[in-house]
Amino acid sequence: MKKKIALVTGGFTGESVISLKSAAVVEKTIDRDRYDVYKILIYPGDWHFVCESGEKIPVDLNDFSISIGDEKITFDGVFNILHGSPGEDGKLAGYFDMLGIPYTTCDQLTSAITMNKGYTKAIVQDIPELHIAQSIQLFENTEKNRKRIEAELSLPLFIKPNNGGSSIGMSKVKTWEELSEALEKAFAEDKQVLVEEFVSGREFSVGVFRGKGEIKVLPATEIVSSKEFFDFEAKYIPGVCEEITPGRMNEEEIARVSRVASRVYEKLNCRGAVRIDYFLEKETGKFFFIEINTVPGQTETSLISQQIRAIGMEVKDFYTQLIEEMFV
Repeated sequence: MKKKIALVTGGFTGESVISLKSAAVVEKTIDRDRYDVYKILIYPGDWHFVCESGEKIPVDLNDFSISIGDEKITFDGVFNILHGSPGEDGKLAGYFDMLGIPYTTCDQLTSAITMNKGYTKAIVQDIPELHIAQSIQLFENTEKNRKRIEAELSLPLFIKPNNGGSSIGMSKVKTWEELSEALEKAFAEDKQVLVEEFVSGREFSVGVFRGKGEIKVLPATEIVSSKEFFDFEAKYIPGVCEEITPGRMNEEEIARVSRVASRVYEKLNCRGAVRIDYFLEKETGKFFFIEINTVPGQTETSLISQQIRAIGMEVKDFYTQLIEEMFV
């Protein structure tokens, strides 16, 4: 008998648009011989499934079920492709844990921690061969904090919301005159902001997942952007940046990145597929950790999809491994 899988998408943030695009790819690619898939859209106060007839069926939040006619449908597991809150920050994970429903992504604690860039860096900073840029984590936008930034950090700086994705609210600051506006932009998106020194290096993103009981590190993608940094436009508008998969690294760098990425995955107790962004510093080749994304995009052109194809695996088989791993 085929397993019933809820494909959850939508969300409470601006990333919901990307989540819907990812869900559309997963929905058409997933192995229908093995799974019956129901796309569940989750918005504030509105969780629903849309029938082929167009009828909107509400989700019963008591047990995460839907009723189509006289049939009540419960789910064997959840394929989580909801970027941002509540799919990536641990809220949905905690809900599914209470109901005893398995899901494809990290557990509640790991999801909550990794959504916070500052807390994540504090946990991974002692991993061998991994380096962290100098930074300050802010909880309010005050003159005192602005003076602290000028006293403790050197230009240029990256200013970014501490809990968030898709580079929304992020700025690169080259002069102190730009600092106030960048902080206001970031604090408009989040109550916590990370201010970080710029690392001059080549930018990469590497997928890591657990499949068939093993942690697998995919070939990294090198990102060559025509923009100042890999911002929302560079990520989602074709032609703004060049993505090279596999990225241009020598054998030593490939081996070192694989070691570090595996250790990050293990130390944060990750599950499913994640994407780790990093720099290789230009002068030294050192691995500088940027952030981890625990619900990475699954669009046709997403980095994870490119990396899966680079190892000769069908994306459909990749999804099957993610789903089966949650039942282990």
